Amino acid sequence: MATGTTRTGDKPDITGRPTTLRSIDLGTFFRPKRVAVVGASDSNARPNTALTQKITVWAEERGATVYFVNPNRETVAGRPCAKALTDIEDQLDLVAILVGEPLPILRDAVAAAAKFAVVFAAGFAEVGAKGEKLQDQMEKIIESGELHVLGPNTNLNAFEVFRDDLPGKAIALITQSGHQGRPVFQGQEIGIKLSHWAPAGNEADMESADFINYFSGLETTGAVACYIEGFKNGRTLQLAADAAARRKVPIVAVKVGRTDEGTSMAKAHTGHLTGSDDVVSAVFRQYGMQRVDGLDQLLDVSAALARSKAPAPAAIRRLTRGAGGRVCVYSISGGTGAHMADMVAAAGLELPSLTKASQVQLHEWIPPYLRVSNPVDNGGAPVRDWRGPKIIQTMLADPNVDLLLCPITGALPSMGNKLCEDLVDAAATTDKPIFVVWGSPVGTEDAYTKTLLESTVPTFRTFTNAVMAAKAYFDHHRFVASYQSAFTRPALRPTPARRTALPLIAPGGARRASGEALSEQDSKALLKAYGIALPKERVATSAAEAAKAAKKIGFPVVMKIVSADILHKSDLGLVAVGVRDEDDARGTYKRLVATAKKAAPKANVDGVLVAQMVQGIETVVGIARDDLFGPVVMFGLGGVLVEVLRDVTFRVPPFTTRDATAMLDELRAAALLRGVRGQPAADRAALVDVLMKMQHLAVDLSDEVAEVDINPLLAGPHGAVAADALVVLA
Repeated sequence: MATGTTRTGDKPDITGRPTTLRSIDLGTFFRPKRVAVVGASDSNARPNTALTQKITVWAEERGATVYFVNPNRETVAGRPCAKALTDIEDQLDLVAILVGEPLPILRDAVAAAAKFAVVFAAGFAEVGAKGEKLQDQMEKIIESGELHVLGPNTNLNAFEVFRDDLPGKAIALITQSGHQGRPVFQGQEIGIKLSHWAPAGNEADMESADFINYFSGLETTGAVACYIEGFKNGRTLQLAADAAARRKVPIVAVKVGRTDEGTSMAKAHTGHLTGSDDVVSAVFRQYGMQRVDGLDQLLDVSAALARSKAPAPAAIRRLTRGAGGRVCVYSISGGTGAHMADMVAAAGLELPSLTKASQVQLHEWIPPYLRVSNPVDNGGAPVRDWRGPKIIQTMLADPNVDLLLCPITGALPSMGNKLCEDLVDAAATTDKPIFVVWGSPVGTEDAYTKTLLESTVPTFRTFTNAVMAAKAYFDHHRFVASYQSAFTRPALRPTPARRTALPLIAPGGARRASGEALSEQDSKALLKAYGIALPKERVATSAAEAAKAAKKIGFPVVMKIVSADILHKSDLGLVAVGVRDEDDARGTYKRLVATAKKAAPKANVDGVLVAQMVQGIETVVGIARDDLFGPVVMFGLGGVLVEVLRDVTFRVPPFTTRDATAMLDELRAAALLRGVRGQPAADRAALVDVLMKMQHLAVDLSDEVAEVDINPLLAGPHGAVAADALVVLA
């Protein structure tokens, strides 16, 4: 196993990447029967003393036998102490290595056939080249046996003792910084249930993907919360997220590295490549992972998803047809309702009017001058008496409501106390989520600390987090309801198109130089091999040939220089659009050749391409290579401004036609594809077909092709045509 790779299942696809995750008995890791602590101490002057005590408490709470190892001690804390790990006759489930030089102990752990080890020591890949060599040695030790290792550069978070008196499904936590996970762990103090904490560290062996896969398979898990600085292996992340999506378990993640500064810090801290953030975000969308920025958001969104049941089948059908989640806002103040309604609508959620019957019923308890269509404003007084529960039940019973959102901003005890009690009571009678915002900055009120926090009602301190959680709730259930795994039929063999494409890359069997760009004709021939439509075109080597070719193709035509040495012809004035007749074609030929000689005197010019002028919306489709994920397919708004507008999105193979269709709607300018101001809509099916064919090309030729750029791909009402193409070899 090379440094930084991952042991996985035994079914690689044609790119060499795994299509199955390895099987690790993490149940034994989290509930071991025999635990050894190497470097055990009871000296007040040693930091290992607190570590020893913590691990001992954790292990014995699980009924495990604990063994201490320290060559310098006969006993520790009154218990016998082995001189070496290999002196322990019983097979060990878990070895906690607290010494500063863990490699010899790891060798002993392999020799002792221990199942798991945890390495706390730092000074490995996170510190640079010297540490990377040490981590490489560690990985070689690990692969020499069956031992699985957490760390190095990890901490004690795996050995936390969790409360077992909290109701509902739990959050399972994965972090690459112990301090960053602490606010989520402290969620238990406000009644939020947690079950596990996996501090991944440098991931010399066990990685975030292993824990995502394990946690999502537990019946107790309501959501997996992650603080991630970098992923060890892009494919194993995909496989783990795919497993969670198939199980309908939400993943909520903070992923640092959005900026150059964040990326630099992430590598310094964990020794990871963070990959392109745009691609990471696209992978999150591809697998329905909810990305958040703040640790408060990580806790709030994870808790809301863990505590909330799925929408009713009718609501899910609406969601999968593209409708927004339907929210009813209920408040004791018109201003509060208006503020919240504005934020809900801005998030893309719906605020449907309640039915006429519901409104009539609500006005039996709410004054007629107050709005009850949605938002519902009760004016305050009705929450103090018997009317409050009836109002809440009427809103929940309305067929237009999927989620009730109640913001309470600094309410007086005379109103807030009863309102919160009624909301908690109502939540026990319905499958529809009730989200409550307790807006008081004080946070010591009984309505908050006793009524809300002692219930399982998702409770927030800010409007922003409540709306974010509501959106995540609907997005998650929309996604998993129609999710189709692309790993059910992985690409284990190349397509027949590869045989046609290879001679273009390696003419005569001789492979071209790395980084070499193919000519436009060869680039397009490669696309043609994969069934991508091209315009009618011919290469002319004289002005007369250009005129003849243009006449045969049919005016108007497009003309451009043919040269593998000139990659961006438009920038140099080497493309002419709308050539109208034979005289124009002859003149354009001469002008383009002269301009090319002046602009790129060393370029080898093969002639001038005369092409059919195709109408359509300018889009761009491409293939790039990502350090983390390998080949990536891009789609976006094309033309000369693609690098300025950057209205693009990505998918990482393998992906389905559902994923390709989603790409079309992720653009900021998606409305252009649907047709605006009298312009015809693009042929969406043709665009999806091109994206799927580009995926085949990316996978088939992953070792041969570094980049593909189709710009523009002209999307008309009846098809999509590659008007220009550039292929760069790996």
